[in-house]
Amino acid sequence: MSREKIISQSSTGAEDEQYNAALRPRSLDECIGMTELIEKLSISVTAARDRDEPMEHVMLHGPPGLGKTTLAYVIAHEMGSAIKVSSGPALTRPSDLIGILTNLERGDVLFIDEIHRLPASVEEYIYPAMEEFKVDFVVDSGMHSRTINLPLKPFTLIGATTRAGLLSPPLRTRFGIAHHLEFWPVEDLLARARMTAKMLEVPYDEPALEMLAARARGTPRIANRLLRRCRDYAQVKAAGRLTIETVEAALRLEGIDPLGLDELDRRFLRTIIGVYRGGPVGIEAVAATLGEETDTLVDVVEPFLLQAGLLARTRRGRLATTQAYEHLGEQPPADGDAGLFNNT
Repeated sequence: MSREKIISQSSTGAEDEQYNAALRPRSLDECIGMTELIEKLSISVTAARDRDEPMEHVMLHGPPGLGKTTLAYVIAHEMGSAIKVSSGPALTRPSDLIGILTNLERGDVLFIDEIHRLPASVEEYIYPAMEEFKVDFVVDSGMHSRTINLPLKPFTLIGATTRAGLLSPPLRTRFGIAHHLEFWPVEDLLARARMTAKMLEVPYDEPALEMLAARARGTPRIANRLLRRCRDYAQVKAAGRLTIETVEAALRLEGIDPLGLDELDRRFLRTIIGVYRGGPVGIEAVAATLGEETDTLVDVVEPFLLQAGLLARTRRGRLATTQAYEHLGEQPPADGDAGLFNNT
């Protein structure tokens, strides 16, 4: 049985990335949602551009799929700079990082996704690069060892992470600008869906896109993905137009309910309610019961359930809330508050 999760905030592969790149805005004016964040970035970009110097280093953190990579490309475009892209897991040795840094031109943007996963040995070389635009590395060993100083051209590092708490304090404090990305409201997702439908030349009824946006879990990447799935369904099963009936049927086929939950989300909640009597229960126990990886549940399943008020996370473990019982049609505990239910 396939484990693909259509409403995962993370990319599902190369095809997904190609669509995301094609639908990606190129300037801050084209960006939808995140009004306050966009204004802050616009001020920083304009100020740096007027001074004819690279923008300060930027840290973007928040759940996946909210536009961190998009903002990195937009910042580079607004600054008129080239962008080099890498990721924490890909930079396994100091030489990997040094090779990229020494090839950057003045004002270029280096984007490192999942920067919290940088090895400590690599991270140490980023500190002087960010602060003094130089790297020092040791060649040879023993009595023949010597240190070589390599000056770098001034650049902007943009780091993105889904787990800001895992960043080391020395790295975190070296970013002059730090922004947290929040889940999008339905109104912004609807605007994003309209733009995507226009780009893909998909005819639609407004109520159909409203339903789609309401089930996109506050994540533009998911809204784009759902729209493409609904487009395929409408092309094969209907006349190609997105109507409310077509969208509802397409999402029902994908197992996505009115709150945007899929089968894995519902199994997660049913396990806590049915097996562990509502909790509290440790995430490792839930993962073992479901046969899923703990990281999958923590990174993919839990963030939206917490945001939607269906799950509570405490020191003692996870708790299913009253809203979770009601959504699944289950009877809450006798005290009327699943969040206070004590699993003894």
